[in-house]
Amino acid sequence: MKTTLLLLSLFLSGIGFSQPYLIGHRTITFNDASRTGGFGSGGGAGRQIQSEIYYPATTAGNDVAISNGQFPFIVFGHGFVMTWDAYQNFIDHYVPLGYVLVFPRTEGGFSPVHSDFALDLSVVGTKMAALNADNSSFFYQHWNNKKAVMGHSMGGGSSFLAAAQNTAMFDILVGLAPAETTPSAIDVSSDIAIPVLVFSGTEDAVTPPADHHKPMYDSVANVCKHFIAITGGAHCYFANSSTTCDFGESASGGNITITRAVQHDITFDALDPYLKFYLMKDCPSWPLFTTQRDTDTRVQSLFSCNYSLPANPVITQNGSVLSIPSTSLTISWFLNGNVLSGETGVSIDTQSYGGGTYEVHVTDAYGCSGSTSIGVTVGLNENTLLYFSVYPNPTNGMITVQTNASEKQLFELTDLEGRMIKAFEVQLKAEISLEGLQSGTYFVRSLNSNQIHRIIKK
Repeated sequence: MKTTLLLLSLFLSGIGFSQPYLIGHRTITFNDASRTGGFGSGGGAGRQIQSEIYYPATTAGNDVAISNGQFPFIVFGHGFVMTWDAYQNFIDHYVPLGYVLVFPRTEGGFSPVHSDFALDLSVVGTKMAALNADNSSFFYQHWNNKKAVMGHSMGGGSSFLAAAQNTAMFDILVGLAPAETTPSAIDVSSDIAIPVLVFSGTEDAVTPPADHHKPMYDSVANVCKHFIAITGGAHCYFANSSTTCDFGESASGGNITITRAVQHDITFDALDPYLKFYLMKDCPSWPLFTTQRDTDTRVQSLFSCNYSLPANPVITQNGSVLSIPSTSLTISWFLNGNVLSGETGVSIDTQSYGGGTYEVHVTDAYGCSGSTSIGVTVGLNENTLLYFSVYPNPTNGMITVQTNASEKQLFELTDLEGRMIKAFEVQLKAEISLEGLQSGTYFVRSLNSNQIHRIIKK
């Protein structure tokens, strides 16, 4: 299922990798001059925060060159008395997909200070982001300005603290069996202002979901949030085998019914499209995530989120004026593929620009758009506007061609090379099947007015 989901996501987005990135590693000790202690050396006066950084590389190894491109980074908090390398499964899975993972190594002993660990996660996030503008930095201009905080167990609860304290630092929060902390992560969760995804194992006896994960999720307010409970899942199985975590789990009880490898697969199946949507700005990944959330029989899910991708707007025509319903989204009008500067309202008078293919985009805060196009011919000796529209666009295989002409109109469907695929007639409205055609770009042309619409078959 994981492989199928990933391939489908890459296909729908049109953005894939010819091959996975290799994994590079570099150690950086960051410094917080306002505090003392920490772990590591070489970061300067103050608190030392040694961090292990894994990144997409041209060759595998330590301190090797970073691959060309811009990437999101994830600051990852480890569990109680667990080392960063217990999360090699996350490194091996996500770095080849184009993510940078950063593991602060502080508060690794038996008496961790959760508030310090939360601040470390926040400070590392801030310092990592600053490297993008530092022309002496190894990571100069390699960030895509998207960043997440993620953590397991103690690191999960500390991630909640970090997101609540530094509300502008991270774009999303992911908690893997997050543990309650001191101060209380549950109490501060209502201050979190970013989307939250919580993973839980139903058989977690180390941090029982009813006492830890679920109260944190419930406390989060006014943001898009999701809770995914893995049926039969464990506390430690989000990571690779760890002596301390596994011993604690074996002593705590719980009726674990799945393997560690299966729990990894279930986690990645849901997390892959979630991260790709929020951190890779890949809009088609959102319905992949929600479908996985709603149909995966291996999980039980809760959510409070009213987000959906923008729908394709409906264009109506009144004389020479085209208009769409009122919307709070950003509006852009195009003519023959070129943006019409200043045309950002719900209506446009085509008499100002002449005939051609008009297209309107409505875009949300995530950069996701819905679009509709319409062909317009302005008569030479009259103000009558003749047009046809094609929707939905993009399409999964069926389009509707609609015209304002009461008589039959002749159309043809062509490919990118201009080769005719089929000819058809439309009187007011007709549905045309594109089944059997490969994914790609096609054109619908009116033989009566020579208007053309570009359409995308997914």
